[in-house]
Amino acid sequence: MAAQDNPIKQGKADVVRAARLSVAPMMDWTDRHCRYLHRLLSRETLLYTEMVTSPALVRGGALHLLKFNPAEHPVALQLGGSDPAELAQAAKLGAEAGYDEINLNVGCPSDRVQSGTFGAVLMKSPDLVAECVGAMQDAVSVEVTVKCRIGVDDQIPRDILPDFLTKVSAAGCKRFAIHARKAWLQGLSPKENRDIPPLDYDLVRRMKRDFPDLHLSVNGGITSLSQAKAFLADGLDGVMIGRAAYHQPADILCAADAEVFGTGSVSDPVQAVLQMLPYIEAHLSAGGKLAQVTRHMLGLFAGRPGARQWRRILSEGAHKPGAGRGLVEEALAQVQCAA
Repeated sequence: MAAQDNPIKQGKADVVRAARLSVAPMMDWTDRHCRYLHRLLSRETLLYTEMVTSPALVRGGALHLLKFNPAEHPVALQLGGSDPAELAQAAKLGAEAGYDEINLNVGCPSDRVQSGTFGAVLMKSPDLVAECVGAMQDAVSVEVTVKCRIGVDDQIPRDILPDFLTKVSAAGCKRFAIHARKAWLQGLSPKENRDIPPLDYDLVRRMKRDFPDLHLSVNGGITSLSQAKAFLADGLDGVMIGRAAYHQPADILCAADAEVFGTGSVSDPVQAVLQMLPYIEAHLSAGGKLAQVTRHMLGLFAGRPGARQWRRILSEGAHKPGAGRGLVEEALAQVQCAA
């Protein structure tokens, strides 16, 4: 994308400040096209990649997974792995690619992740997580952070989470995003692990009281900006929102800069669509497909007049040969007419 077509101001990212509100890393969802859209809605919110495994980068040479638009800053790379040396190499590749933060996944409960001995299963091995974090920090100058659960399986969260934070923070990690649910590694699917285990926000609040020097963000089940602001008012340092930020991005992100960061004004999803058009044209010119971008835009007008037509036109037409900018303009016209 040409610089003059880029509507997003670039600059050195303050990731600690940005972590007051972040969009969670979500497999198959928070790719570079999704993040670009989210950046148009909020200049301040911290964005995360999908999880990228350290073996894919180091052994597989899949450096294309690190590609991102400079306009996405502040943006963090989430890594999955359990080998300290390999994670250190992957972190170095991420830092060299320009990411503002490297995050270690200690929360994903999927079978694929478990078979690689990383993700949520690492909650059982805090010493190994500490070793991984230490190796990663030695390899890069950007901050290394951890996203974790409050426990797994039969662990008692109030006992194991303080021990986990103590050991991993001793290795140099000072910022954690805590998904306030246990993960059940057997018996529940990854989808069920996002809904069935009960949330324990009070435990996360207690961890902030017990570890005042750590930067703690709460994650899990947060569906509105007002809910996020309440957690910040409670004393938590940050809030990470996942599915709601993806399915109703305007509801979460349009007012975030003004209400969470105290800067700028409320953004307009219609203007965001107009600003996406040059990005879409550049993507198509490079051989990409329209649906690769527009699949992340389907929920942009959720709950607003014209949303059904917007979603229908893009869902039905974006995969067709020759689909391009005109289809998005057609869908947007339905929203504008309904307003």
